[in-house]
Amino acid sequence: MAATYDFPSDLLSGQEELHQVRAELLALLKRLPWSVEPLDGFSDDHGWRKVERPASPGWSSDEQAEMEKLRERERELAVFVTCHRFWSEVMTAEKVDARMALKHVRERHARDREEDEKPS
Repeated sequence: MAATYDFPSDLLSGQEELHQVRAELLALLKRLPWSVEPLDGFSDDHGWRKVERPASPGWSSDEQAEMEKLRERERELAVFVTCHRFWSEVMTAEKVDARMALKHVRERHARDREEDEKPS
């Protein structure tokens, strides 16, 4: 059985917010045009696969500001999570496992809730 870790609440909150910010970034990138600057479309079939892009109107200044705000928050949270004092308490050989456990703590809690809700 994998080791369990007693993560501090602020570290759990920081990791959860990091997940949320990254989800917002992904959603924003899917919604925005492929190019920040306005560019003509193109088609290229000289590589190992054909690549096509429609013309891009570029990103508005509001979209660029939103992206920068999310990226800056992502950097702040990544630094907070990776440099948290908790990691100094974890043995070096266990740090990778502990980090993976933190990344997936949300899924583990969801599985635990599902098992608790199953009829006996």
